[in-house]
Formats: sequence, C-alpha cells, structure tokens
Amino acid sequence: MGSTTSCCVSASPKLRRNAHSRLESYHQESELSREETGGYLQHISDRENVDELNMEYNPSDHPRASTIFLSKSHNDEVPSRNVREKRKSLFINNHGTARRKYSSCSTIFLDDNTVSQPNLKYTIKCVALAIYYHIKNRDTDGGMLLDIFDEKLHPLSKSEVPLDYDQHDPEQKQIYRFVRTLFSAAQLTAECAIVTLVYLERLLTYAEIDICPGNWKRIVLGAILLASKVWDDQAVWNVDYCQILKDITVEDMNELERQFLELLQFNINVPSSVYAKYYFDLRSLSESNNLSFPLEPLSRDKAQKLEAISRLCDNKYKDVRRAARKRSASMDNLCGIRWVPAILS
Repeated sequence: MGSTTSCCVSASPKLRRNAHSRLESYHQESELSREETGGYLQHISDRENVDELNMEYNPSDHPRASTIFLSKSHNDEVPSRNVREKRKSLFINNHGTARRKYSSCSTIFLDDNTVSQPNLKYTIKCVALAIYYHIKNRDTDGGMLLDIFDEKLHPLSKSEVPLDYDQHDPEQKQIYRFVRTLFSAAQLTAECAIVTLVYLERLLTYAEIDICPGNWKRIVLGAILLASKVWDDQAVWNVDYCQILKDITVEDMNELERQFLELLQFNINVPSSVYAKYYFDLRSLSESNNLSFPLEPLSRDKAQKLEAISRLCDNKYKDVRRAARKRSASMDNLCGIRWVPAILS
C-alpha cells in the first residue's frame, strides 16, 4: 500500500486536482530569475497553508469544528419533533405514564455509557441515525459520484437491483439493521462505530461527494472495514466480510479499501479530542431524538468499582496535592480541603 506512490496520485480525483494546481504555480514561478524575485520567492510551506486552513473547518480533523451530522439534524427539527412525539406516545401506551428517573439521596441513576466504554447497542443506533440525517438532508445539487460506491455497478448481493434504487431514502431501521449485522458478525466494538462515523464524514469532505440512497451501503461498508483495521488489535480480514456478505468478492473488498484510503489521502489518524467530540455529539443527537441511553440504579458492585478507581486516582495525585499545599495561610481566607469517604449503604 505504501510502496505504490504513483498510482495513488493518479487514482484520486482530489489528489490529482491539488497536484495539478501546485505544478502550474511552480512552473510560473520558475520562469522568473532570482534578481526579479528579489528574495521574495514563496516558500513551499506557505503553499501548504491552504490545506491547513481547510482542515480547521473539517470536523473529522479539527476538534473545534462542529460535526456535519449534528448540523444536518438541526435542519430537520419539525419532522424530528413529530418523531419524538410519536415515540413518546408509543412509550406511554406500552409503559403507562412517561416518567423521568431522577437521582436521590438513596438511589443514584447512571447510564452504562462512557466515552471510554460506550454502549454498543445505543451507539450503533446513534450512528445509524446520523447516517440517516446525512442521506435525508444531503445537498440538492449533488456532489461528485464515484463508481466504486455505486451499488448498481458493484452490488452487495446477487438479487436484482431495482431501477429506482437511488430514488428512495432508506429508513433509519434499515440503516441500523445493516450496521448491526456487520458489527455483530465481525464482533466489533462501540468505539469502532464512532471511528466509522469519523471516516465517513472525512470521506464526504475530502472527496467532495454526497451519501445518497445509491451509495450509502458501500460507503458505510468501506468506513467499517477501515475503522475495524485501525482500531481493533485483531482486525477482521477482507475475506471475513465475504463470509458475512456472501455475494461479494475479495477483489471487490480490496478495491473498495484501496480507493477509500486514497480518497482519505491516507489520513486515518483520529485524535482523542475528535473522538470525544463525536461521542458527545452523538449523545446530543440521541437526546434530541428520544434515544437516550437507559438509566440504571447504581448497584453495590458498581459503586465499589467506582470507589476503587477513585482511590487509585487519589493515591496517584496525593504527592502533587501535598507539594501544592501551603505551610501557612492568612486567617482572613483560611480554607482547607477535607477528603470525606463516601458511605454506601
């Protein structure tokens, strides 16, 4: 993959555009003599600043840029409000009065979902919902279409693809079943689902394409394939996906992975700040669509585990606090930190 540099530049449309434009600027500057330039020859690092500025507005690279799926979900507030009311009415009919759980002195409610250990089921639901908003609120003018993602040219099954396969938007349940099947069969983790969404939005930004009904399955498949290899220590091989999707060939999977990497410009790095941003934006998306993570009362075993983790961190930073503690203090502003152990009944 790293030894064939020339084929990567010629195969990627975005790379070909960038390389061509920089070559033109280089020839124009090379025609000037050193006296005519007067020492003001543009440095190569200055020409790279254009890509760095664009990277600041790319949510998959910069932690301060807002995610695309969250902004697209805000464009659909009236339909999403109807969906929330429908889900709320279904919950009331099945469970009675809708009640929200609140913590008290005797009971503490926590969800089984953290940034380091997300809940697999609800993370996949949120990722499927984010992909749904990407497809539904895509740009009307359309972006560049690539044949490698076209389901008509590269079908995932031997069944005949309908003529209007690219006209009807898939439902959220259909996207969720597709992603859940791949994650269950390949035994992937919830963190891999978040990285999948990062690669998906990075692809849409770098390649300047839109995800639509005719290409969403192969785009999601390529993002899952790449995320599983980057995140998991024991990655799933391409031939294993051929066991999940019976009608796809290994050559097709290899070509999908190769072109996906080229369109990403081989940028598979996901900083921890970007990962955390996507995690919390997915939580915000779930709360706005009544997909909140289930709350469970804090049990004695979980409380003991949390207390053990807290004690470990307390011992780790005890020396730091001791060094920062002052030997004397003014009586006017006398205050001290008291560490009181929690009593769990």
